[in-house]
Amino acid sequence: MQALIDVILPVFIVIGAGYLASWRRLLPEQVIDGLMEFTQTIAVPCLLFRAMWQLDLGSNFSIPLLLAFYGGAVAAFAAGLFGARLLFGRDWEDSIAIGFVCLFSNTLLLGLPITERAYGPDALSGNYAIIALHSPFGYTLGITAMEIARARGTQIRRLPLTVLRAVFRNALVVGILIGITFNLGSVTLPEPVTQALDMVTRTALPGALFALGGVLYRYRPEGDLRAILFVCSIALGLHAALTYLFGNLLGLSTDNMRSAVLTAAMAPGVNAYLFANMYGRAKRVAASSVLIGTALCVVTSWVWLQVLP
Repeated sequence: MQALIDVILPVFIVIGAGYLASWRRLLPEQVIDGLMEFTQTIAVPCLLFRAMWQLDLGSNFSIPLLLAFYGGAVAAFAAGLFGARLLFGRDWEDSIAIGFVCLFSNTLLLGLPITERAYGPDALSGNYAIIALHSPFGYTLGITAMEIARARGTQIRRLPLTVLRAVFRNALVVGILIGITFNLGSVTLPEPVTQALDMVTRTALPGALFALGGVLYRYRPEGDLRAILFVCSIALGLHAALTYLFGNLLGLSTDNMRSAVLTAAMAPGVNAYLFANMYGRAKRVAASSVLIGTALCVVTSWVWLQVLP
């Protein structure tokens, strides 16, 4: 219970403050959108750039860690896709969008701060390794599956270009790639620039969490309750359970096991809704799953904190 109070609740209080600000009209939608845009295109990419720049790539990009987390993610995607198709009679495009919601856990805005509060900033190396591949991997898998399902005639020929354009247009991916480039090139920056960068990165997580709360206010739970609960059970339960199983089989270290399982146990991220919105598919299920999953994450993340060493 102490972990719930000390680790998890502060994160969700910030999210709740953003939700309250939108609900009570303390901040107009344009301000919330502007804050989310700032965090997603400036502050968080700067945070990821800083992390990748300073990360020991050789020791922290552990193959067993990535196999455990992304093995669980692919299984969650498949479970969501085929479950939506077979259990709920959705067409293939809707099913892929639902599978993407099951796949795309909120590694950044929930996984990072909860892991940091639980185990300290020195325990985040595994989180950053997962985050570095999360958008490229998730979008590549989701877009490839969707474009194949939508392909008509010669459209399939444009698939590689479509995937690459979508992935490398993402500001988070750009920040990660620049950070890795600086890391590999042993690039240094003047101290004033580093201090300015640190000032920006300190705004990233609290600003993004507050904006997330404001955005979630717009996502009213509407219909499709069985499908939404199905998605939440996969995103919050199956993905983490499989990651825990794979992590034990692969002999993950304690720190990597914590990073992988806690990250896998997070609710679907806003990008899950953005993907559904991009294709105009299963938007109600995606939006409501983000909202309800984020609320349920208060309990499920606490459960995993009790299970993990």
